[in-house]
Amino acid sequence: MASSKHNGELRRLALSVLQPGFVGTEAPDWVLRDIGDGLASVVLFSRNIVSAEQVARLTARLRAENPDLIVAIDEEAGDVTRIESATGSSRPGNLALGTVDDPELTEAVAADLGRELRAAGVSLDYAPSADVNSNPDNPIIGVRSFGSGPDVVSRHTAAWVRGLQSSGVAACAKHFPGHGDVAVDSHHDLPAYGAGRDEIAAQALPPFRAALAAGVRAVMSGHLLVPAYDPDLPATLSRTILRDLLRGELGFDGLVVSDAIEMGAVTRRYGIDGATVKAVAAGVDAICVGGESAEEATTELLVKALAAAVAAGELPEERLAEAAGRVREFAGWSAALRATAEDAGGAAGGSDAAAGGIGHLAARRAVRVTGAAREALPLTAAPHVVELAPVTNMAIGSETPWGVAAPLRERLPGTTSVRLRAEELREGPAVLEERALAPAVGRPLVVVARDAARHPWMSRAVTGLTTARPDAIVVEMGLPGTTTGGTAHVFTHGASAASGTAAAEILTGPR
Repeated sequence: MASSKHNGELRRLALSVLQPGFVGTEAPDWVLRDIGDGLASVVLFSRNIVSAEQVARLTARLRAENPDLIVAIDEEAGDVTRIESATGSSRPGNLALGTVDDPELTEAVAADLGRELRAAGVSLDYAPSADVNSNPDNPIIGVRSFGSGPDVVSRHTAAWVRGLQSSGVAACAKHFPGHGDVAVDSHHDLPAYGAGRDEIAAQALPPFRAALAAGVRAVMSGHLLVPAYDPDLPATLSRTILRDLLRGELGFDGLVVSDAIEMGAVTRRYGIDGATVKAVAAGVDAICVGGESAEEATTELLVKALAAAVAAGELPEERLAEAAGRVREFAGWSAALRATAEDAGGAAGGSDAAAGGIGHLAARRAVRVTGAAREALPLTAAPHVVELAPVTNMAIGSETPWGVAAPLRERLPGTTSVRLRAEELREGPAVLEERALAPAVGRPLVVVARDAARHPWMSRAVTGLTTARPDAIVVEMGLPGTTTGGTAHVFTHGASAASGTAAAEILTGPR
């Protein structure tokens, strides 16, 4: 009997440290049952979202089982959006905000997003990215970072935290200790950050210190190897990085959340269950899971793995209880934060023109135009738009629309467009001639790129098109690279819907 009771307690503890996702726009029975058994958090993805009203109903149903339930979402705005995945974000992302470099604007954009999330019932947002994108070839961060220097990233990380939390939604600074100087996508394999401790302290840690000073109560660990601290284990699984550095040196006493535990960086070596046990043992308090593995069986597998690890002595029960306690403490704090913001009478946000106004204003302020483009604008005839589409990383929803052709078509009826990918261009130069240049004869040509400097095929295509059409206008929606000669360039610093609209407004002039 005592053993059965202890097993029940272990199951509750194990459930309480998981933050699982699920499939569907209504609460599945297994999730409701697990909340009753101790599950303290869930995480929403775009597959759970149809409309603001539907999400509010969903979160209300979940909270009927536990009023303090942590409802998390991975909503960065900009390129990484869940709440607006079907339309594209009505707010620009971090690089655009860092480019404007007005912390009050960043705070206002984050507060606007926070109002929308709180109205939907979200209490924890896995944002902002506090990563300093010091490696321009980084395949996973890029425009998700406020910039390439620790000062600008620190300023805007703090502003984002203040803004979001002023609206009653808890922020989460990620990806500790900094994912900006890597060349491998951790969704697939384990990246390494080879800097020494002094460089890490000067380059990667300041934004996390700024987030802590701004009141952040959740930090997400990164799945990256940092040999200066731990030559063997990625940060998510490293006691040295989580306990000694984050808790000890930085003094963080809030909730440590893992990056998605099913990512290849940790599962290829340890499996999803082994990675979960090692993460909690190292100091992670809440395991994010279910972006890819969102079925009940995965949650059960992890619950059993945690309980078995306690029984086998691999995971001290005190550590599991400590993690569960931190989740409980955070849940109470975030529920109070939400209630306080509601009492203050903050208006619910949304993606309509009125609520999204600050997002479009910010996106317009982030656009930069070269001299050659100023001379070529505004367009007076409907252009042909060639959008060069890379394969995006898994943080960016494949369903999320982006580009300039659609908002241009609204402003200049008769605008035509084509979207080309690397595999199509491998067929030879005739593809560019037939699909990009021929339809643009006698008309303006607009070439839209997304991180051209990071994709050789895209860079070659841009060069080929601007050589054939020196009057072409290039709109770069990723990281700005080096510009070529007198080519007209428009830089949006992100590919959100707001940024695409801002570019179209620049191209066509005032309406």
